[in-house]
Amino acid sequence: MIRDVHIADRPRERLLRQGAMSLSNQELLAILLRTGTKEESVLVLANRVLGAFEHLHHLKHATIEEMVAIKGIGEVKAIQLLAAIELGRRLAQKHNDEKYTIRSPQDAAAYLMPDMTSLSQEHFVALFLNVKNQIIHKQTIFIGSLNASIVHPREIFREAVKRSAASIICAHNHRRAHIFTPLKQYYILGNS
Repeated sequence: MIRDVHIADRPRERLLRQGAMSLSNQELLAILLRTGTKEESVLVLANRVLGAFEHLHHLKHATIEEMVAIKGIGEVKAIQLLAAIELGRRLAQKHNDEKYTIRSPQDAAAYLMPDMTSLSQEHFVALFLNVKNQIIHKQTIFIGSLNASIVHPREIFREAVKRSAASIICAHNHRRAHIFTPLKQYYILGNS
């Protein structure tokens, strides 16, 4: 049990003394979980959560159902973990409150890749830009099957008109090849 661990070696105390960077994934997860079960310590429970997913980054796609299927994780702990994971995902995104400007297909790829590279299905996404090529809105237009997505232009243009977009960038992830490729075509909307 965590009470049996020397106080100086407990995750919270180590974080206070040495900073979060010094802690292992297991210890960081243990802090988020807060408590273990009657049978095992929070460190053992954290280790089981990590073991339930092949890699740490697979946690960002975990569902409530997958979390509560882990012995010792109830709905409350699952919600806490998923909220923390979502906050981390948002912090990892490079774009912040100021408008992100697209100057090249590489800029669009850099903006979209963090979210699209690990999706399990085909996603068709549109970026809507203002006259300065700044992103005013991002929307997933269609989620397809494992290897296909069918999109009708009216879905794209309806959103563009609604947002008064000056231009649109469309992109989708190629699941078969496990790569992300933005379309290198800009659709320019007229001002009329």
